[in-house]
Amino acid sequence: MKEKFDLRSNILVGSLLFGLFFGAGNLIFPVHMGQLAGDNTLQATIGFLITGVGLPLLGIIASALSQSESLFDMAKPVNKIYSILFTCALYLTIGPLFAIPRTATVAFEVGLNPFIPEEYRSIGLFVFSLIFFAVTLYFSLRPGRIIDWIGRYLTPIFLVLLSILIIATLVNPMGSVGEHAAQGNYIDKPLFTGLLDGYNTMDALASLAFAIVIISNIEKLGVKTPKRKAIETSKSGIVCVIGMSVIYASLAYMGATSLGSVSRADNGGRIMSLVSEHYFGMIGKVLLAAIVTVACLKTAIGLITSCSQMFSEMFPKSISYNKYAVIFTLCSFTIANFGLNKIIQLSIPVLMFLYPLAITLILLSLLSPMINKQSDLYRWTTLLTILAAFFDFCNALPDNIKETTVISRFIEFAHRFLPGFDYGFGWIIPAFVGFVIGFIIWRIREKLNR
Repeated sequence: MKEKFDLRSNILVGSLLFGLFFGAGNLIFPVHMGQLAGDNTLQATIGFLITGVGLPLLGIIASALSQSESLFDMAKPVNKIYSILFTCALYLTIGPLFAIPRTATVAFEVGLNPFIPEEYRSIGLFVFSLIFFAVTLYFSLRPGRIIDWIGRYLTPIFLVLLSILIIATLVNPMGSVGEHAAQGNYIDKPLFTGLLDGYNTMDALASLAFAIVIISNIEKLGVKTPKRKAIETSKSGIVCVIGMSVIYASLAYMGATSLGSVSRADNGGRIMSLVSEHYFGMIGKVLLAAIVTVACLKTAIGLITSCSQMFSEMFPKSISYNKYAVIFTLCSFTIANFGLNKIIQLSIPVLMFLYPLAITLILLSLLSPMINKQSDLYRWTTLLTILAAFFDFCNALPDNIKETTVISRFIEFAHRFLPGFDYGFGWIIPAFVGFVIGFIIWRIREKLNR
């Protein structure tokens, strides 16, 4: 039995990690952030890397270290009902409700929309998403070869195409990072705004879902013990971290310097389109279409595979893996045709609620060798995090809902009594208090049982 990877295996798994994580939002959000952050791009990028790169890697390591075979298993110390509800909510969020439909709409909006007359765009989105999800389903029905499809083929193709655009930006900059002032929240709190921007990638949530895919492929390569799986995941993760960090920083730089040659835009996809056209004209638009389509396709395959595996394991007596793959693909196809803007708008409040729960679960799982998955610690930390995250959810709702009497009072209460709420991190102190309460109860139980 092989209990240690060679360099080739580390690079292969690292490529798979990168390929699964780097998709639709990973392209458009850092570019938009760079254009808004202006002379504060460095601080914003650091924040983005923490939540967009660091947390996803920790999620995979936490799953291996806690000897969890799935997200359901990882959340089970809270209790079984919570584990089922949280698992379903997270998988549906990074799956057929938001993330998977977003892959198709981003690929269409950024890659093909510039070529289609406005009156035919609805039909164009329908036809494109139909073909996109047909290809996604084909590969998703063959999960045993996912490390080949994504790790060996799609990821290298994507990197070559994206590198052409990034190299052009670095060799012949459109402007200077420091010549344009920051906008909005990037003026006073660029680091914290960058941290929240990293939420939009959904990668920390996806890491808890992708863990089942990553760990199963690591086991196929001969590594079986939890400690070695965590070690080899960490080593392979270095490849992923370096790759994603370099690309994120380059995309943020692209956005920050773009104002020297192109106009402001309301989303990162439009900015990338303008940048591509600036450097390469019509060929640039074709290049961008190829970059985005490949990036989104490989992420969609990984998400359909992970969601279908998880639901078929949670509910083994109901529907098979293949049927789940078909159902999730059809659902994603339907929602994709509502359009990118609507999908993003609806996803933000859900992310603000789920991310604190995911982060605390990752941290507790990393501590599991020391705390032995003690249920009181998990339950109290999770309970107080849920209460605090609810206020973040309310604060992220559309303005017309936030202005209602009940929601506005909730938000006012949080502003007054939750430190860090204005920065989007009002859940941190309640989560810490919950951990302390759980720790005290744990120790009291131990003394009483002696």
